[in-house]
Amino acid sequence: MALAHVASLRSEDPYRKVGAAALDWDNRVIGTAYNGLAPGFDAPADFWDDREARQKFMLHAEVNLCSLFRRGEAKLVATTTMPCTACMQTLCAYGIKEIYYREVYHVSDAPEIAKLYGVVLERVADFPVFGE
Repeated sequence: MALAHVASLRSEDPYRKVGAAALDWDNRVIGTAYNGLAPGFDAPADFWDDREARQKFMLHAEVNLCSLFRRGEAKLVATTTMPCTACMQTLCAYGIKEIYYREVYHVSDAPEIAKLYGVVLERVADFPVFGE
C-alpha cells in the first residue's frame, strides 16, 4: 500500500490522485502506476480547470499498471482507491487474485465482480500514509 501511495503522488490530476502497485507470485514488485494522461501528451493550460470535461481522458492507475506486465504475472494489486467497475474487470482479465485498497469508491461494482471471480477484494483502511 505504501508503494501505491507513493505512486499516487506522481499523478497529474489535481483533484484525484490514485496509485497502484503489483506484486508477482514471489511477492516481488513488478510495477507501480498512477492515474494520468497518455504518455507524451502535453495538456493545454486550461485542461485541468473543468473536472467533468477532462475525466474521460484520464487513464486509470490500474489500467496503466496492467500495461506493465502480462496476464498471469501479477498475483496481488494494492491501489489507493477501490477499482472502478471497468478497472475491476481489467484486473480480473489479467488474472489478479488479490486486490487491496484504502479508500472506498461507492460508484463501483468491484465487490460484486470480485465475488463472482473469486478475487479477494479487501479494504485496508487503517494503513498509515506518509504526510497525513
